Amino acid sequence: MSDFGILSLLPPLVAIILAIWTKRVILALFAGVWIGGVMVSGWNPVTGTTQTLDWIVGNAIDDWNVKILLFDFLIGAGVGLIYKSGGAMAIGRALASKVRSSRGAAMMGWLLGVLIFFDDYTNTIIVGNTMRPITDRTRVSREMLAYIDDSTAAPVAGLALVSTWIGYEVGLIGDAFKDLNVDYGAYVAWMHSVPFRFYSILAIILVFIVAFTHRHYGPMLHAEYRARTEGKVLRDGAKPLMTTEVDLGMPKEDGSVHIFIWPILTLIFVTLYGMWYTGGGGAAYAEGGLMEVLGNSDSALALLWGSFAMVVVAFFLVLVMKRMTIEEAEDAIVRGMKQMVIANTILLLAWSIKSATDAVGTAPYIVDIAKSAGVTGSWVPLIVFLIAMFISFTTGTSWGTFSIMLPIAIPLAYGVTGYVGPEVFAAIGAVFAGGIFGDHCSPISDTTIMSSMFSGSDHIDHVTTQVPYAVTASGVGVFLYILFGFGVHSWAVLLPLGLILLVGAWYFLSEWYGKKYGIPHGKVPVYVAEE
Repeated sequence: MSDFGILSLLPPLVAIILAIWTKRVILALFAGVWIGGVMVSGWNPVTGTTQTLDWIVGNAIDDWNVKILLFDFLIGAGVGLIYKSGGAMAIGRALASKVRSSRGAAMMGWLLGVLIFFDDYTNTIIVGNTMRPITDRTRVSREMLAYIDDSTAAPVAGLALVSTWIGYEVGLIGDAFKDLNVDYGAYVAWMHSVPFRFYSILAIILVFIVAFTHRHYGPMLHAEYRARTEGKVLRDGAKPLMTTEVDLGMPKEDGSVHIFIWPILTLIFVTLYGMWYTGGGGAAYAEGGLMEVLGNSDSALALLWGSFAMVVVAFFLVLVMKRMTIEEAEDAIVRGMKQMVIANTILLLAWSIKSATDAVGTAPYIVDIAKSAGVTGSWVPLIVFLIAMFISFTTGTSWGTFSIMLPIAIPLAYGVTGYVGPEVFAAIGAVFAGGIFGDHCSPISDTTIMSSMFSGSDHIDHVTTQVPYAVTASGVGVFLYILFGFGVHSWAVLLPLGLILLVGAWYFLSEWYGKKYGIPHGKVPVYVAEE
């Protein structure tokens, strides 16, 4: 890895700026990867191009990545069968009597997002696919659905006592303690860090607030007002990552809810069993409990098994129930996979830009700046939160940020105090919260892309509408870490104060934007679908 200094920020910044400016995500991502390739090739554009292609190929054949790409194609195939057979329309009709309003649909999306806590990818898939026909019917914008989907995926999985995240997180904490020769339980430290993950907690609460009140601000106010008053869940000219209606045509009218329910349940249960099986099953459970199982599991392989089983069950049902012929089912599978081509291209390039940022040293450069500033004492959580936010935003990875920052944050906080206490717990929580912030806001993050994908939203529209809410929650988080720096170390004081500040910021911004755009209080009307 060469020392490019401040130029190491070039690949991610080129990708992010171009993505937002041109709204051409694939072009922007490729440009970012190419810039990185040119840099590590001594600024030679020819060898830089071959390096770019090498990174793309390497990421395409990476074991984890190829499972996720295949999984996405299979999910597309399953969605194609469910949609074309009329299953999605049938579940929408079945829930119509219970969820008939835009408020009810938004709240149901939030509740599903909280309940599906065991994996962020699975959360994104199920919430997006399940809720899309319901939110479309009740005139909730695709941007809002993508926001609900994204902001209840990683924050919930990261906070859950049992999830695919916790094993990884606890392992990183344990490694840091081991290097310091500290005899302290990593899982206990993880538990103590949870109340200090201000961004994650506040982000989940903010989704609930805006879903229930229908008071919005920023670009989301326009999106929601458009959807309610014009019935357009997508803006004119939007390019959703999943174009189900265009690719598959109109669904059959005589669809059955069984063709929706059983494939989705199959996806959930086979994925859960896959995590149990690949994580060591009963032997691992006996050794260290469910956390040990999930920590050792291959969630990508489990998701691949679950998505394949989903397609098999959906294919079987549409034939047995005579909703489709074999030819129609095969056509729906192929067309469903076609939906995922653009999304998978973006995902592959997002992984490739991570290769580029690793090669030019983006993350170490940011970390070195912080270390040279001589960060000490109770200010460690604030500093590591800000750095983690920046690293995760510019690299598009939360887990990568965790792996970079925890080995620095824990020794820094421990070295100042000499014991494992609030400073260490808050530093751990700040790393996790900051990593998830970037995971939400960055247009090159895989979970941001997948939220757009499964919600059927235009990707850049999702990013631009979500950012103001993420910045609100993170801004309150920054203020709480500042208070921590001044000596307020009790989360029991900080969290309630954070909730009050969050509500105040939301209220002020919705009032201000509402007045600016002529929508009183920033409140969009509640839409009730007709029978």
